[in-house]
Amino acid sequence: MNFATLLKPSAVKVLTSASSKKRLLHDIGELAFHAYDLDSGAVIDALQTRESLGPTGVGHGVALPHARLEGLDSVLGAFVLLDKPIDFNAVDRQPVDIAFALFAPENAGVEHLKALALVSRTLRDPSVCAKLRANPEPATLYTILTEAQATQAA
Repeated sequence: MNFATLLKPSAVKVLTSASSKKRLLHDIGELAFHAYDLDSGAVIDALQTRESLGPTGVGHGVALPHARLEGLDSVLGAFVLLDKPIDFNAVDRQPVDIAFALFAPENAGVEHLKALALVSRTLRDPSVCAKLRANPEPATLYTILTEAQATQAA
């Protein structure tokens, strides 16, 4: 499992319009549609259903919204950097400005967990998050994420 197989460069975006958690989930659904041709409505519904079970804001300004979707063959990701942090009901009550969404096949077990672990481990690194926040250009963000994994593996 690595970022290059999990995340397409076109699934990385900087958002200037997200003003709420609901709006962010909607924007992630639109990004999933444009990057992976997923049904944005199904993505939004699945993410909101998962959020109703408990918030996926993991702390330090990071959220990991995720959901299982019909018709997927592999785990896919979408990365969003927000220009203004929003309330996400995170465990540390801090606003979120980094969101990495994961979409998994309905029957994905270990692969979904490996993807969550990879993303969580990477975004727990304060230096990676600092680089992401300092570089609001999608191509640069993609490079930072893929290089962060290579650096951690070394």
